[in-house]
Amino acid sequence: MNRELNILMLEDTATDAELTKRELRRANIAFCPKCVQTREAFTAALDDFAPDLILADYALPTFDGLSALTIAQEKRPGIPFIFVSGSIGEEIAIETLKQGATDYVLKHRLGRLVPAVRRALQEAQERAERQRAEAALRESEERYALAVHGANDGLWDWNLKTNEIYFSPRWKAMLGCDEFEIGHSPDEWFNRIHPEDVRRIRAELDAHLAGQTPHFENEYRVLHKDGTCRWVLSRGIAVRDADGQTCRMAGSQTDVTERKRAEEQLLRNAFYDALTGLPNRALFIDRLGRAIEFAKRYNDYLFAALFLDSDRFKIINDSLGHLIGDQLLIAIAQRLKACLSFGDTVARLGGDEFAILLEDIKDVSGATRVADQIQKALRRPFNLNGQEVFITASIGITLSTTGYDRPEDLLRDAETAMYRAKALGKARYEVFDLGMQGRTLALLQLEVDLRRAVEAEGFEAYYQPIVSLASGEVASVETLLRWQHPQRGFVSPAEFIPLAEETGLIMPIGEWVLRTTCAHHQTWRSAGLPPLRTAINVSALQFQRPNLPLLISQALKQTGVPPQCLELEITESIAMQDIAYSIATFNELVAMGIQISIDDFGTGYSSLAYLKRFPIQAIKIDQSFVRGILADPNDRAIISATIAMAHSLKLKVIAEGVETQEQLDFLRSQQCDEAQGNFFSQPVPANMLGALLTDAEFLERCRPLNRVATSH
Repeated sequence: MNRELNILMLEDTATDAELTKRELRRANIAFCPKCVQTREAFTAALDDFAPDLILADYALPTFDGLSALTIAQEKRPGIPFIFVSGSIGEEIAIETLKQGATDYVLKHRLGRLVPAVRRALQEAQERAERQRAEAALRESEERYALAVHGANDGLWDWNLKTNEIYFSPRWKAMLGCDEFEIGHSPDEWFNRIHPEDVRRIRAELDAHLAGQTPHFENEYRVLHKDGTCRWVLSRGIAVRDADGQTCRMAGSQTDVTERKRAEEQLLRNAFYDALTGLPNRALFIDRLGRAIEFAKRYNDYLFAALFLDSDRFKIINDSLGHLIGDQLLIAIAQRLKACLSFGDTVARLGGDEFAILLEDIKDVSGATRVADQIQKALRRPFNLNGQEVFITASIGITLSTTGYDRPEDLLRDAETAMYRAKALGKARYEVFDLGMQGRTLALLQLEVDLRRAVEAEGFEAYYQPIVSLASGEVASVETLLRWQHPQRGFVSPAEFIPLAEETGLIMPIGEWVLRTTCAHHQTWRSAGLPPLRTAINVSALQFQRPNLPLLISQALKQTGVPPQCLELEITESIAMQDIAYSIATFNELVAMGIQISIDDFGTGYSSLAYLKRFPIQAIKIDQSFVRGILADPNDRAIISATIAMAHSLKLKVIAEGVETQEQLDFLRSQQCDEAQGNFFSQPVPANMLGALLTDAEFLERCRPLNRVATSH
């Protein structure tokens, strides 16, 4: 096209219009622009201005870009239409291409404009030439009239009276065949069409031959000689004789495989997660919405939505790195898919959050059964680059019986139920009920209050004595965190500690506990209290931070507390997350003079093979076993075996949660070294510890008995 291009610009921002013009001038494109902003001006310009090209913004004050596209297609079919917009998203961009837009260019990437314009004009010119060729074919009835379509198009000519088709050499070459490998039967064509497409193609050919459509044009898959499928665009026109009967049909075939692959990739990017290959949130919401509509039509149709969040992914990701974290997400996705039936959907919503749609279940047990299978599948260790990783998940379940119209509401309820599962101890599932909404709001308020408490350091450190069962003396004390809420009063650590871990607030809280404990310990020393070792619990997030030894060293130096007076309690499950890291960190802390004990022993994954590698001084028997001493012979057997095993490794054994004399007697009979619990004393504030240690009643409870009970 040698003359100036008439370019119609639909743009409401003068600055953006000038930037677009400047980009075209830089490429030496001769053009005559006309800028409009309203529907009326745009419609009039299509007639008066006769544009060769339309450049349109998507978001306009009075109407949107898709409406402009529809108007242009009606009034000026075939005119290239390119969106130049800063507000268009990927999903909208794909929709515009489906609706017939030639291309789209983002305003912050105007460098793509010139290639897009040239490509659009070239395609428009080629399309015009093909249309002229098709018109000539109808008039001349000559076999080679379609040759002007270009060397890249294959030609076919179907004699409907003899039912024979001529296929050009280029048509055959597109399918990987030589000149003499394909005959003249229509079966040579239809038998190569993909089984899922052939019925549609035959129906549209019949419709055109019957005069119901002006021409035949369709995209479909055909079988290549190499066994793969190629996408082709086939066009054709029926020719009628003097009696008006169709006697012949001729057309062309174009290979559009690369374009279809590009479109499919765009669609995949829009609706699938790049890491796991699972559907993403947008596709999951779409499928959930379709399930809601189906449930409205069929009363006996029931489905469930599950919301899944891993309980320890952040710790693993932070400690082992994002590469291992990504591998873990891929492995989780594979296990989730293996738990589902055909037709169910699992999607990755983002991070370590997944959603599942279970369709056509009989009742709630169909959903809980799948949740159980998922829990079992995820409990198996993951081996990632030789690193064994353990993980659990909390799952929320909601059913379609809620009667929602919006899929987002169903997903919200499933997420609410998931948070309820986390609050109840994690590694479990919960089915949504209406009461959960109120509890969720309460949890959100608790988080707000907890953040305020962190900022104001509104906590207290209490201390519970740990008593030597051989001497009856107080060997050490354990720091226990207490929170007195301004309105609610005492809030149990069992309620706010999991929330602190979930939100990351456990980090500043842990540092406050460390500083406060060291300061109290120095106060006791200055007051003349006997030298006591003080034990502090370390959270998973704290332990995984490489700067933990430095933080401890700084707190000890600032308060003057000797390292030998500090003991760190690490739960068994935390120590087992990364064996090599745990051993290295333990060695660094022990080298500083700090003692290490394994807390909640018996509840995790450890074994003698690992335990003997840890440079630790003690293990603490979990209180759940101590509670069962009188009622459960298995708990007694576990305690006895644990004490014997620990002593063989030269480790001290501390029992926690001692509440009764009978429990204490049994522990003494098994030569347990130390014990703590409310039997001796409730935790007390720092300023009351001195009085407790001289209290006669307390000392009497700590005194060793001359006779130790042996029959239980």
